[in-house]
Amino acid sequence: MPEKIDLKKTLDSYRAKRDEFRVLNLPESRYLMIDGHGDPNTSSAYADALKTLYPVAYKLKFASKRTLGRDYVVPPLEGLWWAENMDSYTSARDKSQWNWTMMLMTPGWIDQQMVHTAIEEVSAKDSPLRLADIRWESLSEGRCVQTLHIGPYDDEAAVLAHLHHEFIPKNGLRTVGKHHEIYLSDPRRTAPEKLRTILRQPVSSG
Repeated sequence: MPEKIDLKKTLDSYRAKRDEFRVLNLPESRYLMIDGHGDPNTSSAYADALKTLYPVAYKLKFASKRTLGRDYVVPPLEGLWWAENMDSYTSARDKSQWNWTMMLMTPGWIDQQMVHTAIEEVSAKDSPLRLADIRWESLSEGRCVQTLHIGPYDDEAAVLAHLHHEFIPKNGLRTVGKHHEIYLSDPRRTAPEKLRTILRQPVSSG
């Protein structure tokens, strides 16, 4: 049996500590992605995005194991978040104003043909509502600052305020790109106070 690779345990991009802001340089990575807008707690587009991403991701995983002999754990859900007025994300938390891209990373050996075949196989079996919206793209964030938040998602505001208004400017940096979150816990199986979320912000020299 091939060894099952867990990217969450092998990639530096998935490492973060609570109460520590770490600057790191990230390589380009490939993701299955779907865009949307609105409150993730109430938006049907958000729920439909997840119902589309996961079947394709698992088709890829099984194809990799079957055809390449390379098995892996499907990486955690990730999201890019932004708003026309970023205060509605970092401070006011007005979720109706949020834009998002939900993502699942794919290992480096996955290619375009495998993704195309996985989408076709999902379409033939169940065809989720947002299958036509899924894409496979690279993300190059480069220099970033990240930390680990433990607790409910709605308690992130204080950590984000510290990151954006204190750590980043005090270290001669400025924000670029979109706020990035990595959900290490499954909210369906984890108490809100124990949720573990990596908070990441791409930066450049001020």
